[in-house]
Amino acid sequence: MKSISFTLILLCALVLFPSASYAGTPPKFGTILYGASYYWEYMPYERLDQDVQLMEKLGITFVRLGESTWGVMEPRDGEFDFAWLDRVIDRLHKAGIKVILGTPTYSIPAWLYKKHPEIQVKQINQDRYSYGLRQMTDLTHPVYRRYAERIIRTLVSRYKDHPAVIGYQLDNETHASGTADAPVQLRFREEIQAKFKTPEALNKAWGLNYWGQNIASFEDLPPRDGILNPGYKLEWERFQQRVIAEFLGWQAGIVNGLKRPDQFVSNDFAGVQTDLDPFEVSRSLDVPSINIYHGMQDRLTGVEIAHMGDYARSLKRSGYLVTETNAQTTGWDSAGQFPPYDGQLRLAAFAHAGSGAELVGYWHWHSLHYGQETYWKGVLAHDLEPNRVSEEVGRVARDLKTAGPALAGLTKKNDVAVLYSLDSIYGLNFMPFDDKKDYGFILDQFYRTLYNLNVETDFVFPQEPRFEDYRLVIVPPLYIASDALLDRLAAYVKGGGHVLAAFKSGFCNENSTVRPVMAPGPLRAAAGFRYQEFSTLTKPMPLRGDPFKAGAKNEVSVWAEFLIPETAKPLAFYDHEFFGRWPAITRNSFGKGTLTYEGTILSDELQEKVVRDVLADAGIPMRDAGLPPGIRTKHAVAADGRPLHFFYNFSGQAATFVYGYKAGADVLAGEPVAAGAKITLAPWDLLIVKATK
Repeated sequence: MKSISFTLILLCALVLFPSASYAGTPPKFGTILYGASYYWEYMPYERLDQDVQLMEKLGITFVRLGESTWGVMEPRDGEFDFAWLDRVIDRLHKAGIKVILGTPTYSIPAWLYKKHPEIQVKQINQDRYSYGLRQMTDLTHPVYRRYAERIIRTLVSRYKDHPAVIGYQLDNETHASGTADAPVQLRFREEIQAKFKTPEALNKAWGLNYWGQNIASFEDLPPRDGILNPGYKLEWERFQQRVIAEFLGWQAGIVNGLKRPDQFVSNDFAGVQTDLDPFEVSRSLDVPSINIYHGMQDRLTGVEIAHMGDYARSLKRSGYLVTETNAQTTGWDSAGQFPPYDGQLRLAAFAHAGSGAELVGYWHWHSLHYGQETYWKGVLAHDLEPNRVSEEVGRVARDLKTAGPALAGLTKKNDVAVLYSLDSIYGLNFMPFDDKKDYGFILDQFYRTLYNLNVETDFVFPQEPRFEDYRLVIVPPLYIASDALLDRLAAYVKGGGHVLAAFKSGFCNENSTVRPVMAPGPLRAAAGFRYQEFSTLTKPMPLRGDPFKAGAKNEVSVWAEFLIPETAKPLAFYDHEFFGRWPAITRNSFGKGTLTYEGTILSDELQEKVVRDVLADAGIPMRDAGLPPGIRTKHAVAADGRPLHFFYNFSGQAATFVYGYKAGADVLAGEPVAAGAKITLAPWDLLIVKATK
């Protein structure tokens, strides 16, 4: 009886808390905001005035507060203490520092766990989580929702009219954490019934006649715990993603009903999360936020900054916020501590801005003296005194005071997009083609190659694949795709677009079911080949005659599809007595466009050669591909319509090159830059030119 009543409560909660859908308006700051997360409540002694005075001196323009403080705001059930937060926000406002306030729902108070341990996550085949680890609360649980709504409403109602508060961060790095308790699985079953309508349709979609696992009633659908069926597992992962999107949409609905019109709503993604659908989450946001941590010292290449920035900017096709990034060292222990070289914080901050970030914030202001994140150091070290890093933060703040207005609200028009498929990530995780290389490996290789060639990139998503906005679309293994998505990709090629697609694309439909037609299914006409066989490669294999001039790295590995050209032109064959009859890489002219296909995994060096060839085929200029090693570029259009050209030296050596764009002015120094000027960048330095229109 207890489980039945709880299920009824859950179903009522789902009716009361529908997922929000909100168009949103990106905030306009007029400059690039710069700051850090600040936790007065973690300090070993009282120093609010001292901290704010130092922030003022450095030029900090915003802080993020509150996302980890539910137990401090509500120390006992229904008893709220905001006096300390009032004092912090008032003091920041006095200093002219803006505040982003977090809803503190990702880490529950100890008293709430004591009263309701049932709200903690129970994962598949695991015991229910105890207390101590954040982000392990069942986001669907009606009891958790009731307490969470109370703290959200109380917090936002208190501060919505405070002039310092410019926006709200919903939760923090939100995860569903594999929640799979019995009521959660009931919700999943009901969603499956709503989607497939009849047991017969579900049996057919997932192939449940296999092993005689077909169902006669939706009540017969077994729990997720022991499931091996790929269709079931894929739908379960989509469900977990929907749990997060619905939860954050629910929070957004509460905050939007209370906040001022000029305040924004955001959520911070923990890198490129595969356990949530960022596109769906972003529907509820005014602006997405991202937390980017990357290598420092000799490992700072800028590729992670660019990758995450392009991903975030593509979600709403506008600016984004960087709510957390490296200040000093990172880590949950003291192993692998790599503080930045001089100049690296400045270089990274302007690399964020060049990708479209409207705000850059460090995690965090001060280093912690206790807790799991003791060695995840902030702007101030454990001694809480000014230091080398804080001096550089001050330099960045001064530079942003000068350059920020010119960089705020920039737009980008890229020729290349990458199709990002969460479904294919999971489909290939369930049916891997290798024990080391996966979808992410191929995606990263494509992205890294473009980055190293100084070719900027957007991302497109299956929900709204705006292929027509680009001259080239790159498709990592599109293992899971509907006929409609593949037809749209083929139509894009026929209309004059260019595609570079990886192996396994078009193999399974949206239910992770192999199509009962010749591969690559709906892509066959556009790709210009068919295949029936494929093979694992036990060792790297060269391509016959080194067709792309890759030299010693003229090799492929791991996987080979036996492509049979129909209208496609082979570009490369395997150099092997058996595999050599089949091409490894093909290109097909289809309508006005072309589709280039890689039926195998290429070495990094070979991939660069192929990407260069595809870019040339698509007519995309590579004006910056010949710059010195370590020099990376970004380009944008300022809010006033003038071109912006960014040059970054991600190396420890000075680099000299010729500026190849229209004359303009150095945004930071204010000095003129002539077309054809010889530029020398010091190690870890940068140049931003605002060109004549």
